[in-house]
Amino acid sequence: MARTQLLIGTTSAGKLLEWQSLIGDLPLELLTLHDVGIDFDVEETGDTFAQNALLKADAYGRASGLLTLTEDAGLQVAALNGGPGVHSARWEGSDYAHKNALLVRLVEGKEGAARACRYACVVVLRRPEDGKLWYARGEARGQIAHVPAGSGGFGYDPIFYVPRLGCTLAEVPIDEKDRISHRGRAAGRIRPILRQLIERRAA
Repeated sequence: MARTQLLIGTTSAGKLLEWQSLIGDLPLELLTLHDVGIDFDVEETGDTFAQNALLKADAYGRASGLLTLTEDAGLQVAALNGGPGVHSARWEGSDYAHKNALLVRLVEGKEGAARACRYACVVVLRRPEDGKLWYARGEARGQIAHVPAGSGGFGYDPIFYVPRLGCTLAEVPIDEKDRISHRGRAAGRIRPILRQLIERRAA
């Protein structure tokens, strides 16, 4: 069976690696923005993860003419009224060691539910022939860790503590993270749609 080309519309190396792990077993040829000569960023002006994912899917899908998968994701902290949310990537700069340390300080003295947080991810899949869109959402719930821990993952993973595992997302193996993470759960919901599109193209 010929492999269906799928553009993963992200500039994040960490996200790209996770998508390769999550859907790399499907008969897909996964392409990056660099692979197809796209060198522009999409301004994420949406108020929601879904709006930002759609902006990227539309821009990268039109530019490439390929089946395109994009996402927007972020960390929502209860003590910060849901922030940094859609601004997670840009909040307080690009140094995640600094960002993680700051979040730990901002919830200092709080315990239990007062440290609650969640990761959210919205995936958009865009078909090039007619611009049809499919959406999938995934969430993971946890708490802000008292101290960063772990060397795996990326972003806020070292401070995303999962109580039932007794560790942060940066401390779990990649296959375990794929199973429980916001991105992994969204991928699980988009996989059946990808399979259908692959089968139709092969028919």
